[in-house]
Amino acid sequence: MTASRTHRRTFIKSALAAGAAAAFPMPALPADGARVAVVGGGFAGASCARALKAIDPRLNVTLIESERAYTVLPASNSVLAGLRDLPQQQFVYDGIAKADVKVVTATAKAIDPQTRRVTLDGGDTIAYDRLVLAPGIGLQWDAIPGYDRAAADIIPHAWKDALQIGTLRRQLDAMDDGGTVVMSVPVSPSRCPPAPYERASLIAHFLKTKRPRSKLIVLDSKDNFSLQRLFVSAWKELYPDLLEWVPLSSGGKIASVDVTSRTIKTDFETYRADVANIIPPQKAGEIAVLAGVADRTGWCPIDPVTFESKLQPNIHVIGDAAIAGAMPKSAAAANSAGKLCAVGLVKLLAGQPPQEPELSSACYNLLAPGYAISQSGRYRPVGGQFMEVEGAGSTSPLDAPRSRRNEEADMADRWFKDITKEVFG
Repeated sequence: MTASRTHRRTFIKSALAAGAAAAFPMPALPADGARVAVVGGGFAGASCARALKAIDPRLNVTLIESERAYTVLPASNSVLAGLRDLPQQQFVYDGIAKADVKVVTATAKAIDPQTRRVTLDGGDTIAYDRLVLAPGIGLQWDAIPGYDRAAADIIPHAWKDALQIGTLRRQLDAMDDGGTVVMSVPVSPSRCPPAPYERASLIAHFLKTKRPRSKLIVLDSKDNFSLQRLFVSAWKELYPDLLEWVPLSSGGKIASVDVTSRTIKTDFETYRADVANIIPPQKAGEIAVLAGVADRTGWCPIDPVTFESKLQPNIHVIGDAAIAGAMPKSAAAANSAGKLCAVGLVKLLAGQPPQEPELSSACYNLLAPGYAISQSGRYRPVGGQFMEVEGAGSTSPLDAPRSRRNEEADMADRWFKDITKEVFG
């Protein structure tokens, strides 16, 4: 095994282990009965809730999540390609409940920072001493003329939930050979920046193997994207006559959508799709706005040491919703942030100053069965935002042999199993 591969394995193991076992002494325990409410049961929120109880079992921790089974987005693009089944993406909260976290299945509808209460959709309220928001992303329904919540039932975004992913999968399965698939890529910032390009790759794989006379057109709101050289190189190798990427400078930004005819217009062209996948621009989840922790950008400014909101005291924001500087909006970063937020939060409850965290992120992208690329990094607070630690990360080499791509595909599968077991198991 090469030194770089050894480094990558070591990095992923340390990324999964970071947080509750952070490399500084645990703070003195807070008073019995301190109440921490966590809203959002994804990788960030669930990781934070579990870490809080692991650090101090005396804490009263409540996890509020609207879904009984959470649909994780990593590896969900494989569902669209028919490489995985949707139930493999869904995880329940039994393991978290066994960790003595109170799990409440409800939607948080309002937050009162003055009285420190969360109001649920059924009318009940939950009091807190500290609140952690992990609301994930929301979609900007007014950003693309013709594309709104109702339109998504016909032209799915498949970017947030099981129903949407299942809809797009069925539409691809039902498409005749020779059809055209059109998908869009949103502007930054967005959840998991390389994920749309992984999606394009795996839809292309589906077409290549199941609908070989078909074509995929990718309309991109950007000219440059994460891991671009690796993706473009792979597309030339794997899907040279099947996948067409249209960047911003060539007219990739969508001007309007006609749902009835599945017609997508840009400033340059009009595209008629047999199957369309529109991923809208994004912002922090709705509860972040209701709580007053989102600024004019739609995202949530935080103190990178404690993850506490810069707009509301006693509320911490973690995961995709936070403005995190150079740190990507990835599941691994959310997991790392959740655990380190728990460490800092317990210090605050104990009246002690939190120490500077160092977060990690690892992102694998499957481009075809047995063919994956990856990127990893570490991040620490610098000047009020997260900056990448120079020399601490790694990226798949551009000229790697297929054996290396196959090894990374195996590592991606192991990473998915490890992180979902740790968070939800």
